[in-house]
Amino acid sequence: MTDSNLPQGRDSLTDDLLWRGLIQDSTGLDELRDLLGGGQATFYVGFDPTAPSLHVGHLMQVLTARRLQLAGHRPLLLVGGATGQIGDPKESAERTLNSPEVVAGWVERIREQLSPFVTYTGENAAQLVNNLDWTGEMSVVEFLRDVGKHFPVNKMLAREVVRARLETGISFTEFSYQLLQANDFFELHRRHGCQLQYGGSDQWGNITAGVDYVRRRGAGPVQAFTTPLVTKSDGTKFGKSESGAIWLDPQMTSPYAFYQFWVNADDRDVSRYLRYFSFRSREELEELEKATAERPQARLAQRALAEELTTLVHGERETAQAVAASQALFGRGSLDELAPETLRAALTEAGLVRLDALPDVAGLLKESGLVPSMKEARRVIAEGGAYVNNTRISEVDATVSADDLLHGRYLVLRRGKRSFAGVELRG
Repeated sequence: MTDSNLPQGRDSLTDDLLWRGLIQDSTGLDELRDLLGGGQATFYVGFDPTAPSLHVGHLMQVLTARRLQLAGHRPLLLVGGATGQIGDPKESAERTLNSPEVVAGWVERIREQLSPFVTYTGENAAQLVNNLDWTGEMSVVEFLRDVGKHFPVNKMLAREVVRARLETGISFTEFSYQLLQANDFFELHRRHGCQLQYGGSDQWGNITAGVDYVRRRGAGPVQAFTTPLVTKSDGTKFGKSESGAIWLDPQMTSPYAFYQFWVNADDRDVSRYLRYFSFRSREELEELEKATAERPQARLAQRALAEELTTLVHGERETAQAVAASQALFGRGSLDELAPETLRAALTEAGLVRLDALPDVAGLLKESGLVPSMKEARRVIAEGGAYVNNTRISEVDATVSADDLLHGRYLVLRRGKRSFAGVELRG
């Protein structure tokens, strides 16, 4: 799996990663250039199954793996069936441990989610690996003798997250997580010739421990780098919306909501997100940034990013439906062409009220929360600002019937140009 549109040349990949802001820390940029520019390298990135789905915060690592494979390198995508049962220490408190059965189920779901982003055929075919395969068969004595003896406790205590937990307490279980992750690098180097690990910048301590451990075991040399943590300029957490986390699983976050998350990206953030996540060339991104600066109200960058990422995660059909829904809800397309699941997802994001019976239009506006009172509803209708299914309502006592329901159960209400809500008829 390679892409001829990517920058070519010995230094081009590392320089492109730097330009995109995808390298925060590294074991050495010259060494990284030699590795990534000197022929096919095998690399790994890990995902712990702490939930039944990956979320958009994982896209930095997922898409960086895709980017490296497109440049000709071989990915090992590790899903932590072992480390997922332990949990990387948090600064705030001890993690709640999930049962081995729950973790095993999440491992399989996440393995399936990772599959569309890389290819499993060709000279640089990706491989999915599970650290339970080598950790699960290791006895406690083997772990302490073969792994533990290579880790000075003073270095482990110096790790920032460990220092933060010393006063409140940290279990040996979480304290030992670093050893398990470091051993993963050694095992992947031994079994698959892995030469490179990367991960989020919060993993730098664990990653460098792995580099040092491989060296202590007489193997290597191996390299590592970290990507920056993705942030929002307004101070809110990346990957969150008003309805919660943005998951990659379409049953947990609809493709429409996923699309809207990117469309709604802050102008201050979108250029950075494009460099992180888009597979457009540097020239294309710079042109898009310029066009966006000239016409910020058109949200060209946000829409380009939303379409590209929704297509990668959910496919072309769902992306087309999300685009159609975002246009139709504001009167720029046909509501009749939207699939029922897309329409419901869009209305849920806007605010969907379920009713047992249909009042008149004024009542619908009030029940949906678009207006605070019946008096205000009638005023909005009289002034021509009320719409049902994109049709302007001009009579203050207008009603709707079952024939007006989209897919036999939904109504789209709109006040003015930008405020809309949904109604679902029960039964």
